[in-house]
Amino acid sequence: MNNAVDTDTRLEASVIPENELQALDAYWRACNYLAAGMIYLQDNPLLQEPLQVKHLKKRLLGHWGASPGLSFMYVHMNRLINRDDLNAIFLAGPGHGAPGVIAPVYLEGMYSEVYPDVSQDALGIKHLFRQFSFPGGIGSHCTPELPGSIHEGGELGYSLSHATGAIFDNPDLISVVAIGDGEAETGPLATSWHSGKFINPIRDGAVLPILHLNGYKINNPTLLSRIPHDELEALFIGYGWKPCFVEGDDPMIMHQKMAAAMESCIADIKRLQKQARQSGQAKRQIWPMIVLRSPKGWTGPDFVDGNKVAGYWRAHQVPLTEVHDNPEHLTLLEQWLRSYRPEELFDQEGRLSPSLQALAPQGYRRMSANLHANGGMVKRNLRLPDFRDYAARVGSPATSSAMNTRPLGAFLRDIMQMNNSNFRVFGPDENTSNKLDAIYEVSKKLWLEDYLPEDDNGGELSPDGRVLEMLSEHTLQGWLEGYLLTGRHGFFATYEAFVHVIDSMFNQHAKWLAIAEKLSWRAPIASINYLITSTVWRQDHNGFTHQDPGFLDLVVNKSPSVTRIYLPPDVNCLLSTADHCLRSQNDINVIVCDKQSHIQYLDMDSAIAHCIKGLGIWPWASNDEGEEPDVVMVGCGDIPTKEALAATALLRDAFPTLKIRFINVVDLFRLTPESEHPHGLSDRDFDSLFTTDKPIIFNFHGYPWLIHRLAYRRNNHPNLHVRGYVEHGNINTPLELAIANCIDRFSLAIDVINWVPGLKVRGAHAKQDFRDQQIACLQYAHQHGVDAPEINQWQWPFAPVTD
Repeated sequence: MNNAVDTDTRLEASVIPENELQALDAYWRACNYLAAGMIYLQDNPLLQEPLQVKHLKKRLLGHWGASPGLSFMYVHMNRLINRDDLNAIFLAGPGHGAPGVIAPVYLEGMYSEVYPDVSQDALGIKHLFRQFSFPGGIGSHCTPELPGSIHEGGELGYSLSHATGAIFDNPDLISVVAIGDGEAETGPLATSWHSGKFINPIRDGAVLPILHLNGYKINNPTLLSRIPHDELEALFIGYGWKPCFVEGDDPMIMHQKMAAAMESCIADIKRLQKQARQSGQAKRQIWPMIVLRSPKGWTGPDFVDGNKVAGYWRAHQVPLTEVHDNPEHLTLLEQWLRSYRPEELFDQEGRLSPSLQALAPQGYRRMSANLHANGGMVKRNLRLPDFRDYAARVGSPATSSAMNTRPLGAFLRDIMQMNNSNFRVFGPDENTSNKLDAIYEVSKKLWLEDYLPEDDNGGELSPDGRVLEMLSEHTLQGWLEGYLLTGRHGFFATYEAFVHVIDSMFNQHAKWLAIAEKLSWRAPIASINYLITSTVWRQDHNGFTHQDPGFLDLVVNKSPSVTRIYLPPDVNCLLSTADHCLRSQNDINVIVCDKQSHIQYLDMDSAIAHCIKGLGIWPWASNDEGEEPDVVMVGCGDIPTKEALAATALLRDAFPTLKIRFINVVDLFRLTPESEHPHGLSDRDFDSLFTTDKPIIFNFHGYPWLIHRLAYRRNNHPNLHVRGYVEHGNINTPLELAIANCIDRFSLAIDVINWVPGLKVRGAHAKQDFRDQQIACLQYAHQHGVDAPEINQWQWPFAPVTD
């Protein structure tokens, strides 16, 4: 393997005075001692007596391999925070290396401030050790319970995008992000190296990535650790970074090298920012980064039972696994722990020596106490225009059409203008497609790379743009999460079929929020708001690959304390819903609404009332007032609502005495019992609306079984018949796609005939007529390539109900 050294990227060691060097190393030894202690010890925390089996945890959990490297980075950043009064946070991509972050957080005192029982003494250290990876304690990642953490790292790949989102509109903040070499093999992380191209040096802070090449994953080498130096350097230069290499295993030499690299990188960051801010010209910069090559499990046991451990994959988790039953392993463990010389680091009461305490930054300059890592502490509420000003004019219900998302684009445009330092819109090259392009009137797409002359002709690009577009949903989601977690607000619009790209990221953020809500010291952050558009029922032209409403099923899996799903049927309901979501905190709001022209149902006042209720009877579409209905027809989603209304009209023409109650559902979680979700409807209210014994024909936007899952405990569930997407589709007309999945007006009308007892026999002629109409529509579509005019131009045929 070619290990040629490029002297331009391998800096000479910094000259740190000997006393400072010794203190720095001692602080790092204290971190390593605590990190190892978290994995092994439940008693005798300072080894003030010989180590015995009774002092050990029964179950040994945790990851040692990355921990020494993480604390090494943390301690060196502390040095520069003190020297230069820096404003910085720390993100650990190798989440299982949490002991390497928890240790310095504890030593600088913030952990004890948040958790007073984990005090700065021997008893506190014992509590710290015992709670790590222990029932009732904390996890082995940098979980929400850890002060200073905005990134758990339980799932790999998101650290760099989180770090970047954190520094958008934070001009003085530096995100120091440790990226594991195993993590660097993931798709999301590989793509997020492009984040540097989106950092505006005038209004944004800076990211300092530290790629940690410790050589191994769980039990395999890592790719980036085995390629030649020149190739590795070229890779990152190609990504647009300037790499500084810090390599070795001798701690004292490595301290000098790391100090030099950190000083150089911080100086580069300050220089680039100063040049841009003095000139007023925002250009793409080549930002510095560090490649730290150190042994996996650094400072741990070299060999165990004749097998290499330090510097090998065996150091990944617990290096000594037989300490309970093998006296030699117990001896090795004690030797390892005592190698850090804890008696030099802590006094008899277990307090860190005053000279070492002085190495930690103070107050909010501690990375664990930085207010940006508890974003709700610095969050400013959005200034919002009155969403009513963007309303669609609706006279008689269901007699006019409009593009649902275009007024929302105007609403977002004005929100951006009123909040030009704490609100951004994110999307994967789809905002124009999704009819949100009004936002470009006040903010272009951020673009810091080269321009071509033709880019001025509709390209909507600007170095000052606040709209972030990149064809990587992973990176966008990571940016948005980092932006929200540090106290700002955002909006993410994407195609329904491909929101699945971020399924795992959504899962992780939902878990983070669910835990964070239980921590009184974490201030609430702004909700994450998704607009899911280009929906399944209008993907007839793109085909089967673009037809998938299953993201809703995933959302329902997560904690009800943080998940919300809304399916507004028209413009005014969408505007009311968006306003509510943008004001909310600590939630994940999923809004499903198509971008194309759709029939409009409610004026603004009616829409607001309807959205507040979350679901309700539409009197103008019902004819059962004062009587029990024969059937309850339900629409949930824009197209399903239209088809359910059209079916209602067919039935009222065919059976004038049939009593139909029409219900529309906006807030999907209203279908659940109130004991299951904060938005759940009481059983009494549900029974009043949906009856206890009448057929319910429920036309749903997504997969039909989701409705059964939400409503299975309801009294009338046996009479609930749900239609939805069932994986039938290709290149179809809209009505043909609806027919293929039985959500069309004819199928629904036939369902009513089949399920209403009085219609099963006498409805035979009507059923045949509906079948004939359905066949005629299919024939028309196959002949002309579009749906018949009476389908596309359908309107509610009955006069509105008047008082």
